[in-house]
Amino acid sequence: MRGCPRHNFGEGDRNVAHHRPSGELSGALWRSSHAFLAVAGMSGLVNLLTLTGSFFMLEVYDRVIPSRSIPTLVGLCVLALTLFAAQAALEALRTRILARIGAALDADLGARVFALSVQVPLRGARPEDAGQPLRDLDQIRSFLSGSGPSALFDLPWLPAYVALCFLFHPLIGAVAIGGAVLLAGLTAVTDLATRRPTQLATTHAARRQAASEAARRNAEVIAAMGLQGAIGRRWQTAHDACTDAQQRNADIAGGLGAVSKATRMALQSGVLALGAWLVINNQASGGIIIAASILVARALAPAELAIANWKGVVAARQSWRRLALALDRMPAGAAPLALPAPRASLTVEAVSLMPPGSQRVVVHDASFRLAAGQALGVIGASASGKSSLVRALVRVWTPARGRVRLDGAALEQWSAEALGPHVGYLPQEAELFAGTVAENIARFQDSASPEAIVAAAEAAGAHEMILRLAQGYDTPLGDAGAGLSAGQRQRVGLARALYGAPFLVVLDEPNANLDAEGEAALTRAIHGVRLRGGICVVVAHRPSALAAVDHVLIMAEGRVQAFGPKDEVLKRALRPVAAQHTGQQRESA
Repeated sequence: MRGCPRHNFGEGDRNVAHHRPSGELSGALWRSSHAFLAVAGMSGLVNLLTLTGSFFMLEVYDRVIPSRSIPTLVGLCVLALTLFAAQAALEALRTRILARIGAALDADLGARVFALSVQVPLRGARPEDAGQPLRDLDQIRSFLSGSGPSALFDLPWLPAYVALCFLFHPLIGAVAIGGAVLLAGLTAVTDLATRRPTQLATTHAARRQAASEAARRNAEVIAAMGLQGAIGRRWQTAHDACTDAQQRNADIAGGLGAVSKATRMALQSGVLALGAWLVINNQASGGIIIAASILVARALAPAELAIANWKGVVAARQSWRRLALALDRMPAGAAPLALPAPRASLTVEAVSLMPPGSQRVVVHDASFRLAAGQALGVIGASASGKSSLVRALVRVWTPARGRVRLDGAALEQWSAEALGPHVGYLPQEAELFAGTVAENIARFQDSASPEAIVAAAEAAGAHEMILRLAQGYDTPLGDAGAGLSAGQRQRVGLARALYGAPFLVVLDEPNANLDAEGEAALTRAIHGVRLRGGICVVVAHRPSALAAVDHVLIMAEGRVQAFGPKDEVLKRALRPVAAQHTGQQRESA
């Protein structure tokens, strides 16, 4: 039996150490290769133009002052200002291109990563990891738009600066090499020291966000039962751990950044002293004192800037690896061949189910078949596997063994977009989305017609109820359907399930929050699905939900105990109860 492994998408820290980057992620970045080449070229020009200050000082001290030529000074100033303006323009353009590379990466992968984050909870990921792919994409885009990539593009030019220092004098070149080696060591230390705190900060930030979202979703329970202190302490624990990791990361990066800055300034002063010594010994001209000092400082500036941005480099690298691993674990499949709309049957073939992330089988070898125009009521004790079974019918869960088929085609042969219009699903918790009532019923389709929306509401018996709302179908709802009662949410959810007259309608505890009027509307809705040739599957605890079904399936401990026509199955099921009741009466007599 093949299981459904738990995908812990937040653990890129341990799992991706030896993982190759995703071809999908690398391919998206490769499509911007020409832009990266342009940035590399601009970086070369920027670094050449950075020498303007050094050579300007050299010419002023060695030519202008000895000759006392004002025209030469004016000419040098005009040339230097022109080169500085060109440098500023190129740096601004380089920054804009990098920002657009990040935007292009987001445009290529945004929809894919969003779909991935929606699927993650269905694969057994922890709640705090559900939004990690989107956060990782944001981190990568933010890094590309910041100053970190510019520093990395400037680093390869450090040897050129050092070589130029050797042209001034071998001793100046030696000092530049020593400074470069020292800053490279500080960069390596920064990488090692910030890697673990960055990982911890990311993990604790996700847990803090999950705790905050859970508290927001359950605000009523917290307020009614006085749980704010207890839940607040749980959030505070995650918050403290996150801030501690961030503080440690900031302390390490800031401390090493300060050391690198002080090192560069000390080297710059040391080169000034060295230049003065060379001038005193007639081994260099006076202009070299200032020019060499500026040149050494510029040579070491990329390394210093890289250290200052290394926290972002580490975070972006970890985000890249996590996202690459997540994309590889859930690859985008090719679109299957379009199949005709189902209209004949639903077949469940020896389906066994394990919840995502678990090895415990909750449904064992369930099999049955329904034809068009039939409705099935699924009954049984709590935790008997009813809701698990219907999740497989709508492909929320993938069977560990067996198949669910519509008109003979396994559900895997449909894409989610192609199957969706043929399936209506009302889960136990009828969660709605922020938007209008009409948008929720229409499943947020841009092309939804008012007639189809009203028809679905009428089929669910919710039309009159919706008209009594403040703005009718245009009434705005908050997150999770805030603004409606539980019963109203359930009826709007039923209308959403019936929108577009889907062939298969699956209702899980649809009458849990309904009054007598709502239950009558539910019965009519099930009748309506049958009359138009659809199939309806209803999970029920209350007998009123079975009024319109013609077949019943009884489950116990994850196994199908009985399946068949309603009257026949219920009669067999109630016979042992009636016999036990008769025996008790005889004993009491």
